[in-house]
Amino acid sequence: MVAGASDNDPTNVGTAAVVGAQTGYQLSWVALLVLPLLGVVQTIAAHVGVVARNDLQSLTVKRYGPRVSAVFLASVVVVNVVTIAADVQAGAAGIGLLAGVDPRWVVLPLGLAVVGLLLIGKYDEVVAVLRYLLVGFVAFVAAAVLARPDWSRLMRATLVPALSLRPDELAGSLALLGTTLTSYVYVWETVERGVEEPGEDSPGNERLAWARVGAIGSAVFTAVVLWSMLVASAATLGRHHQVVASAQDAARALRPLAGPLATDLFAAGLVTSAVVALPVLMASTAYVVGAQFDWRRGLSEGIGRARAFYGVLVASIGLAVAVALAGVSVFGMLVAASVIGGLGTPIGLVLLMRLARDPEVMGDRPISVRLTIAGWAVTAIVGGFGLLFVVGAALGRF
Repeated sequence: MVAGASDNDPTNVGTAAVVGAQTGYQLSWVALLVLPLLGVVQTIAAHVGVVARNDLQSLTVKRYGPRVSAVFLASVVVVNVVTIAADVQAGAAGIGLLAGVDPRWVVLPLGLAVVGLLLIGKYDEVVAVLRYLLVGFVAFVAAAVLARPDWSRLMRATLVPALSLRPDELAGSLALLGTTLTSYVYVWETVERGVEEPGEDSPGNERLAWARVGAIGSAVFTAVVLWSMLVASAATLGRHHQVVASAQDAARALRPLAGPLATDLFAAGLVTSAVVALPVLMASTAYVVGAQFDWRRGLSEGIGRARAFYGVLVASIGLAVAVALAGVSVFGMLVAASVIGGLGTPIGLVLLMRLARDPEVMGDRPISVRLTIAGWAVTAIVGGFGLLFVVGAALGRF
């Protein structure tokens, strides 16, 4: 659930807000499309982690060598670092809206709080904190209801997809899929299942079944929250044709349209998304770097035993805080990171699929033929959307 919830980080909130404001209810069906795509990917990642008892980057290094793993490493780290910087700014802005203070005063305390959680708490303690924070995502659902959407139009748009080649709708659908099916989510799923919660050497069917239940449950949770964010924005900003550039803008714009409670709820959801996503982003970055260079790593390891691993954690949030305090806009960087992620995510999915059927990795417990077909279908869909987004960006259409 934590892995899935981290997928709805502030950059995803911002994307949903912008798309909802631009296209109204038209792309609400994309949230339903996300559910099976993410469910399949997370199920495969969970299966690999449970059976192989290792994370995706470590398995890639062992089976395909450092050159191949370095390509995947670069795609994950670049996107993660830029996303961390954007999420720190967004989280601080959400707290600023709720507390009525300048967000710049919140950036450093927020960064210190997140890094303190990861440095002081062990894996089980970190997950326990994040698990309780998941309740905060309900704020987006409440904000969507308070926005008073046209339920009949909304249900038609959600259940009967209206495919369009209009540039705004095509770019919106690509952006939503690109920000949801990101590499760090399934990388973290393999870390959770394979490294931090390895379990027995020969996992039984019951453990694999519970892993699948968790993966599918997280996909449902992510899709519902994404749909709620789209609805809250479409029913207010989209109805009044207001253009926004970020989640922070959307939260502010909600006040005169849906009242102060909707604004506060949206801001609370924004803060929750930042606090849940930042530890996962930071930790997954440290794990992939540590696996590439074969460092001792793990949130269950003491700082003295895994200095380099924790050094990457601190460096990632330190860079993000520095960017935020310098007033650097991350919008342009996010566009570049989205292009890199559009290419990097399919690379990671191809590696995940090959490893999931590799007898040297999975032994006699590979993923099923049916899940294999579904996984390659998702890889093709994500790869096609990613290529289309990159070509469109290069031609200046998006």
